[in-house]
Amino acid sequence: MIRFFDTGSLLFFQERVGRHKKPFTLVKFRTMKVDTASVASHLASSSSIIKFGAFLRRTKLDELPQLWNVLKGEMSLVGPRPGCSG
Repeated sequence: MIRFFDTGSLLFFQERVGRHKKPFTLVKFRTMKVDTASVASHLASSSSIIKFGAFLRRTKLDELPQLWNVLKGEMSLVGPRPGCSG
């Protein structure tokens, strides 16, 4: 992981289940503090969002690392989100 903030790293990884129930590691930018409760990001308090995370969300760049998963063929640009039944 790359460390940019004292409270955690800028990138983090999540295990997700993809097509044909094959697990893969999703790359994401951290936009919230490490100790934030595990809730949907739109339900988290604004005090949980780090300054750089607010910039990433405002500019929609928070999804950029997932492009790596698209290029590797683990995700597609359209279709159901990873982990969703369908």
